[in-house]
Amino acid sequence: MKILWKLKKGFVKEIIAEMNEPRPPYTSVSTIVRKLQERGLIGYDAFGKTHRYYPILTEEEYTSQSFSKLFKEYFKGSYKNMVSHFITNHDANIEELEDILEEMKKNQQK
Repeated sequence: MKILWKLKKGFVKEIIAEMNEPRPPYTSVSTIVRKLQERGLIGYDAFGKTHRYYPILTEEEYTSQSFSKLFKEYFKGSYKNMVSHFITNHDANIEELEDILEEMKKNQQK
């Protein structure tokens, strides 16, 4: 997706050209692109047997949808579960989290 956002539109060969070495086989990238298209994340323009792909969602829309799904499925829609996870598993700084909450409270009051 990041490559298509950068290119705006691209054929599989152009997508592969943007990848780091060692580049995956054409068939692997083609399969991934088709799956993204089936999920409604990218569209295509047909040119005979070949397709030029383009993103349907912006990076912001994709990030928002992905996070919402993660939040609902992994954290069961609970902010408490999410914050607890980061504190327990990622050494999140509690004071920093408190500062963030205070800042958010101030912004909501405006």
